Amino acid sequence: MFTILLFGGFFVLIYFLMIRPQQKRRREVENMQSAMGVGDEIVTVGGLYGVVRGIEDDTVLLEIAPGVTAKYARAAIGKVSKKAAGDDEAAGEDEAPVDPARDAD
Repeated sequence: MFTILLFGGFFVLIYFLMIRPQQKRRREVENMQSAMGVGDEIVTVGGLYGVVRGIEDDTVLLEIAPGVTAKYARAAIGKVSKKAAGDDEAAGEDEAPVDPARDAD
């Protein structure tokens, strides 16, 4: 009887320490990947940074350099580093103003 309780206790311990947290992480990743939109800056699981330019069923079109796009599986998106700005003013707040007279030299 003690052996059965011991095995049951190990199963419960493994469930709460390993299985349940993994299921929670998987749900969070699926929610992040489904909420991803055009214009979002993302990082792939391989460490490649890019901007989402198009989304199909299971694929995402990323712009990895100006004018260079690549198609990736949606599951290869590791995280969204910055959501797309709703308006142009919010997108330019972090950038320093450009002085055209300085660039002319």
